[in-house]
Amino acid sequence: MRFSSLVNISALVPRTAELFVKGGYSWVSFGKDCLAGLMVGVVAMPLAMAFSISAGGTPAQGLYTSIIAGFCVSAFGGSRFQIAGPTGAFVVIIFGVIERRGMEGLVAASMLAGLMLIAMGLCGFGKFIKYIPYPVTTGFTAGIGVLIFSQQVKDFFGMTIEKSSPEFFEEWLQYIKALPTVDFATFAVGLGVAAIIVLSRVFAPHVPGAVVGILTLTIVCAVFKLPVETIQTRFGGIPSSMALPRLPLITWEVARDVFPDAFTLALLAAIESLLSAVVADGMTGDRHNSNTELVAQGIGNIASVLFNGIPATGAIARTATNIKSGAASPVSGIVHSAVLVLFVLFLAPAASAIPLACLSATLMIVSWDMSNIPRVIRIIKTAPKSDASVLIATFILTIAVDLTFAVEVGVILAIFLFLRRMIEVGGIKSANNDLIMNLAYGDIDNRNVDVGSIRALHQNDIEVYEITGPFFFGVADMLQNILRHVSESPKAIILRMKDVPAIDSTGVTALESFLAQCRRRKITLILAEIKDQPKSALEKTGFIADVGEENIIPSLDEAVVQAGKRGGTQ
Repeated sequence: MRFSSLVNISALVPRTAELFVKGGYSWVSFGKDCLAGLMVGVVAMPLAMAFSISAGGTPAQGLYTSIIAGFCVSAFGGSRFQIAGPTGAFVVIIFGVIERRGMEGLVAASMLAGLMLIAMGLCGFGKFIKYIPYPVTTGFTAGIGVLIFSQQVKDFFGMTIEKSSPEFFEEWLQYIKALPTVDFATFAVGLGVAAIIVLSRVFAPHVPGAVVGILTLTIVCAVFKLPVETIQTRFGGIPSSMALPRLPLITWEVARDVFPDAFTLALLAAIESLLSAVVADGMTGDRHNSNTELVAQGIGNIASVLFNGIPATGAIARTATNIKSGAASPVSGIVHSAVLVLFVLFLAPAASAIPLACLSATLMIVSWDMSNIPRVIRIIKTAPKSDASVLIATFILTIAVDLTFAVEVGVILAIFLFLRRMIEVGGIKSANNDLIMNLAYGDIDNRNVDVGSIRALHQNDIEVYEITGPFFFGVADMLQNILRHVSESPKAIILRMKDVPAIDSTGVTALESFLAQCRRRKITLILAEIKDQPKSALEKTGFIADVGEENIIPSLDEAVVQAGKRGGTQ
């Protein structure tokens, strides 16, 4: 078997290849990419540190992640404008992994997740990931937003809590007990940053409010020497150098233990990155390659943890900033990584003075955006009850139980939603009355249908059932009930299959069982207007030979005539 038949070769061709294959990349384009990369780098810097701190890592790890994963996804990805780095989707799951298994467990989970993402892309799963139902993604995204907001309360108010609980409800009990320890200077700093971000959105939407707010309040704290906790006081500052790569030793026991977490990381990375790429396509009219993007996300996550980073994925806000800043190609994402490298090398000591309340306020605004409460309320009010129930269940499980469990349940609910929709669009119905009306009004070729056939239908000697939709186990179960509802045995049963695009093994088994029941009751079974895929599947299993080629009829009117002639002969 050739390699090309096992993997999707197109997933190995990044969008950066267009710069060299198709040509047309000019100095003007490079200038646009440099400007866009500079803007995105400025926006990404505080977010990278904030997300990493919230996830249980260090500010430096967030910067390393944006640099390494950002470079890999831009260089090898399937989107022209995607910017990757730490995001809110990963904060909760990373925090949980570090709490349970330490940083070594996170490295192992990230490596496995990266391999899963590469495998997804090479196997062409990108197009399927995008079809996870909207209520599922909305439910756990809103839940993640609530959890991130909850995690920021301690630093936003400057509370004294020795060790925050990873459990949502226990965490809020800690906050209530720690109310007397609120530091009003810290609270004022956080409130100031939040106010600047909100006001900038109203009066200066093109200004990066988070950057302006953090810079302003950091200067205020330094000038007035406010006694607030900073990156320097908690983490000892930010190193002024890049981390060297290290190859971790992952044992089979560790890999087995972190596998559920790795699956959740891979699924979240796939969903978020492809969602971000879709948003970018909508803003630019471009079209990304989803499988290439998954491969790049896998490479980026593996490389990130090798350089002491944390998991990363496509970041919608940073990608949108990249586009609005005039990016022309993936080079802007590479420039964004270079800007962050320069920041680490030359501005790390200055960044160490940033108060943690500034970063907490920024993440509180981000978490509100993620939750999108108005959208959640609208879906609950207007969507079908099944969709609303799935959204609420995923949301509650994310908050109250565990994100890994919530994602797994969400995927299972998505499968059941899909099956329910398939059953709703498919089914089996009696078509006798419709057929009689068609005969009466000439909609069926009356030259081939004699009076006896019409009389047979009127006397219920021939039953016609029409199957619609894919013939899988949901419809197969309906087929088993047909003979139970037929009070007297007809001479023949016609199964009209013109609207059956495909049949699976359960459907074939159901037909075989149905044929056996018909023979026991001396009823002729005829299949009419069967399509190519179902016919091919039934031929391979020997069903057509068993039922008889003469009972596979190309049109319904011929099947009615055949039923009138052969009724009761089987």
